[in-house]
Amino acid sequence: MTIAILGTGMVGRTLAARLAELGHQVSIGTRDPAATGARAVDEHTSWDGWLADHPGISLVSYAAAAAAAADVVIHAANGASAIEVLHAAARENLAGKVVLDVSNPLDASTGFPPALFVENTDSLAERIQAAFPDARVVKSLNTMNAALMAHPESLAGGAHTVFVSGNDPEAKAVVCVLLREFGHTDIIDLGALDTARGSEMYLPLWLRLFGALGHFDFNIRVVRAAG
Repeated sequence: MTIAILGTGMVGRTLAARLAELGHQVSIGTRDPAATGARAVDEHTSWDGWLADHPGISLVSYAAAAAAAADVVIHAANGASAIEVLHAAARENLAGKVVLDVSNPLDASTGFPPALFVENTDSLAERIQAAFPDARVVKSLNTMNAALMAHPESLAGGAHTVFVSGNDPEAKAVVCVLLREFGHTDIIDLGALDTARGSEMYLPLWLRLFGALGHFDFNIRVVRAAG
């Protein structure tokens, strides 16, 4: 598949690298490719160096990444900027496409732990769907860190749970194919997109687990009753 990743942070880069490793054609979208390219990925790596280490991945504008050739668009930018980023990708580029949202509605303006800027009666995923009604929005992978999104086998042999929410069964099926390619073996379809309220509202507990454990290398597993 041809996949557009919107967002140049750790989540976007990790998913891009994994998808390229799996044989997909991947582009990373950013607001200003020249400005992004001039910044360092981290204290040790330039963008030129990162792209050289990941041949086949291109750094382009949001709109160029999400253009007609893209089969799937993954929103991996900050949840607070999701609508803005997707508008920059261009409404016409998203029409009819699977838009996988892996972000969360976190508001860090009051310090740590961040609050949710939408909850209970709405979700970020639903707001994205309302803003882009012709897109086929799916929520998934937002309940774990980037490393576990891309390499679930690194924790307990991959025997932990990932959730999927969306109104379009075919779009969810496409996302589930990608999840299985990543190595996820326990996928629970929660139902329509309004069920994303539940997975997004898990984040306050996730953040407190981080505080208790001192690291992000954990996930949850849904244990079913026998039979």
